[in-house]
Amino acid sequence: MSRRRTAFGAMAVLLVCLTACSGGPVTEPTPFPPTPAQPTPGRTPFETTPRGPILPTGEPVAVPSARWDAIVADLAERGVAGTPELVSAHAVTWNNGALGCPSPGVFYTQALVDGMRIVVQVDGTTYDYRFGTTDTPKLCTR
Repeated sequence: MSRRRTAFGAMAVLLVCLTACSGGPVTEPTPFPPTPAQPTPGRTPFETTPRGPILPTGEPVAVPSARWDAIVADLAERGVAGTPELVSAHAVTWNNGALGCPSPGVFYTQALVDGMRIVVQVDGTTYDYRFGTTDTPKLCTR
């Protein structure tokens, strides 16, 4: 009999606690107010800046021959016939496996990646190559 009272008492306390925590009756959520068609007065609209020149980052370094050969081969595969000229080469620690040039919808390693950024020019066109830990180049086209 004592067990039954203890179990009944525990259930009563639990029921009181659940009722107290419920917060009242359930109501329909209120909809969000409509988005205004015009910008809010006093608030400047979103502005973008024009893309400026690509500036080098990191410490200047010499380009290893394996990486230079990889760039020349990649340019040849893309049908670029001129001779590439080195504009800059810098050691860079990238924030992740995207090497500073992510593609939409692609997932990248989320770790610091030591690599290089090598910018070359062929017949007036600039090519921005990125390297991670391997000698495989990634052409950044953004």
